Amino acid sequence: MIEIYFATTPSQFLQIETLANTIWKEHYVSIVSKQQIDYMLKKFQSVKAITNQIASGYEYFILNYNTTSVGYFAINKEPDTLFLSKLYVLKEFRGNKIGKRAISFIGQKAKTYQLKKIRLTVNINNINTIEAYKKLGFKNIRPLITDIGNGFIMDDFEMLKEI
Repeated sequence: MIEIYFATTPSQFLQIETLANTIWKEHYVSIVSKQQIDYMLKKFQSVKAITNQIASGYEYFILNYNTTSVGYFAINKEPDTLFLSKLYVLKEFRGNKIGKRAISFIGQKAKTYQLKKIRLTVNINNINTIEAYKKLGFKNIRPLITDIGNGFIMDDFEMLKEI
């Protein structure tokens, strides 16, 4: 059974930070350098970063599979779209329709906010994830290069799904 919990407490933010450290280090090591992973985890996925993002309007959610916390996602309401900032699932739990359930939930949130599109960015070398998003109805819109500081960039595709 897949359950989704709204993350609102520092202990939940720490749980997300811990999940991020595991997921990012197992998944992104073949895509970006360890130095960039460490930098991005601190800049975007630390308890402090999550707290600041929530203060600016982001919503974080924890994904549970059979009572085990296996992933998380974050969304942010934009004027015309719902931005899916993050969606990560532990490697050993992928293939259990957890991501599909999260996207369905996010689609419902978009409808609640009266938005007709979900937008996300994904690393251009993250081929399996890009294909998974395509199967879920996302279309590749354009390449997007973002300077994230400290000499690092994010080399992504922007993808969009109509609701």
